Amino acid sequence: MTNSKVQIRNALPADGDAMLAMMPRLADFEVPAHRKAEDLWAGDAAMLRRWLAGDADQCLVQVAVLADEIVGFTLTSLRPDPLSHEPSAHLEAIAVAPGSEGLGAGKALLQAAEDNARQHGAGAMTLHVISSNRRARAIYEHCGYRDEMLRYIKPL
Repeated sequence: MTNSKVQIRNALPADGDAMLAMMPRLADFEVPAHRKAEDLWAGDAAMLRRWLAGDADQCLVQVAVLADEIVGFTLTSLRPDPLSHEPSAHLEAIAVAPGSEGLGAGKALLQAAEDNARQHGAGAMTLHVISSNRRARAIYEHCGYRDEMLRYIKPL
């Protein structure tokens, strides 16, 4: 899939360092005071490392490439829907490198992740987003995602 200059392809193990370097972008917004920014991406980084080691067959990983440089990635896991148990996918992480926003890489990555999940039998795609991440929420809603469940928290 291409979006003018940005190309989307399946990730290779050689892309690992570039993808891992982008993980902190998952906390590039006003993180709630009771959270540590690293907690928002450390689990995804661990899952990506397992995939890179060949130990996460349920993961689909794609990268956005511009001028031979990795400018974004998605990490999607195939897993049953938590309510219906039907085949589903969960967008674990999507990140675009600093300076590469506005090129369409994020939307192209999201579309490619959805297409890839569909080709692997998923009937739906879920994702989590922190409520204060308004930029990401706006993009997801523009792309057809709707909230379904709310999670409440009270720090003790």
